[in-house]
Amino acid sequence: MNHTAGVLPDLEALNPSELKALIVEQHKQILIHHEQLLSRDAEIEHLQLLLAKLRRMQFGRSSEKVDRQIAQLELRLGELEQSRAIEAEPAKPSAAEHVVARPVRRPLPAHLRREVQTYLPPQKACPDCGGKLKPLGEDVTEILEYVPERVKVIRQVRPKLACAGCDRIVPAPAPSRPLERSIAGPGLLAHVLVSKYSDHLPLYRQAEIYAREGVELDRSTLAEWVGGTSRLLAPLVEKLRRHVLAGQKLHADDTPVPVLAPGLGKTKTGRLWTYVRDDRPAGEVTPPAVWFCYSADRKGEHPQQHLSSFTGTLQADGYAGFDQVYETGRIQEAACWAHVRRKFYDLVEAHKSQTATTALERIAELYAVEEEIRGRPAEERREIRNRRSRPLLESLKQWLEETLGKLSRKSDTAMAVRYALARWEALLRYCDDGRLEIDNNAAERSLRAVALGRKNYLFAGSDRGGESAAAIYSLIGTAKLNGLNPESYLRNVLSRISDHPINRIDELLPWNLAAVSADDQVVTA
Repeated sequence: MNHTAGVLPDLEALNPSELKALIVEQHKQILIHHEQLLSRDAEIEHLQLLLAKLRRMQFGRSSEKVDRQIAQLELRLGELEQSRAIEAEPAKPSAAEHVVARPVRRPLPAHLRREVQTYLPPQKACPDCGGKLKPLGEDVTEILEYVPERVKVIRQVRPKLACAGCDRIVPAPAPSRPLERSIAGPGLLAHVLVSKYSDHLPLYRQAEIYAREGVELDRSTLAEWVGGTSRLLAPLVEKLRRHVLAGQKLHADDTPVPVLAPGLGKTKTGRLWTYVRDDRPAGEVTPPAVWFCYSADRKGEHPQQHLSSFTGTLQADGYAGFDQVYETGRIQEAACWAHVRRKFYDLVEAHKSQTATTALERIAELYAVEEEIRGRPAEERREIRNRRSRPLLESLKQWLEETLGKLSRKSDTAMAVRYALARWEALLRYCDDGRLEIDNNAAERSLRAVALGRKNYLFAGSDRGGESAAAIYSLIGTAKLNGLNPESYLRNVLSRISDHPINRIDELLPWNLAAVSADDQVVTA
């Protein structure tokens, strides 16, 4: 039997043998997943042992080779621990349940500045008899919080009041936290996320930075915070996805992401896909947004699935996986002139090709028109393009065809020319629709943070880790597109989301939760 992944067949329609086969297959998948989890946990223990040995070697006789090995193992271990945290469902232990042994939580450093917040019960009198309330004591919880340039401790004090008439104790309700039973405040969580996914600092390096401030935060603790926060933000990312796909024009691209294969000690290559909705160049006021999605490979079925609800024009490169997306006609292709230009630019850099230089000069004339009309209404852009750009395009096509006949078929220049001519109809499409752009640079810009992060922390801990990264990249990227400081935005969201009604989650999108202070404004990336 073949069933679509994740879709349960109609059990009533199955005969006994088919039902038995289904149960056997499901049991097999459960065993495979269990083995993967055991393998990952064993690898975490093995890496911890290797790190301990290398640190002993480092202190005995330091060397650059040992330092590099330690850094690589720290990266690997941090991503595996984050992967485990992402997949772990929030537990609610009962009174009789023995919690798995974990590192004892150390008292928060005494040298950190304390900020006291007092929470009084909402009742002014005893709810039982109406008697006057008197102080009885207080419950104190300490939360580690981060504000720009410093870490502080917030003492949440909840005075306990007792009724003078009937001794009824009236406590103040405990304020909610982003993550249950966690000492991390929303500002600290936002800082950890932005430090990793925007400032490209892996978790073990962040732990070292906090240690210099006298705050001991284990890498595994930071990994749990990242995993828990990505689960908490999932409904907001889903709302963001719907907003992006509701547009009539999208920019799309993808980039490779090395992903750890648990138990194998190696990495595989996953993909991060980006879909950008940004109509500001055509004079629209709809908020711009970017949605990232992770997949374990680069098969064409992934963009088909991502774009299953989208209807309109897709601006993308020449990746063959998009071809099936265009087959039904529901989605039209708009090709990218930047990709055409880049091929000729490479020829100029490598061979000082005069033909390539001429091609670049002609393409530059097209971009000069775009520079003038950026931000104008779509209909005005369409009219100007047809009047000024289309004659340039017709002349360029004639020149390319004539040039191709003079070149060796196997030359690099001929390949660049054929690349343009093969996509000519899609390259012309931007002239007929003022909402479209001449290139796909909006998508490429959104991937810069991924490329920089890949150089620093090298890989994701698992496929779930890749999905978590995609979620955080989506929120950070969208905050930047809307001119917001991503850390301020995430701090604001995390301070509210635990108590926010799920049916009003769109209120937490960046353009609806725009920060009001001047320091929350940044230059749009």
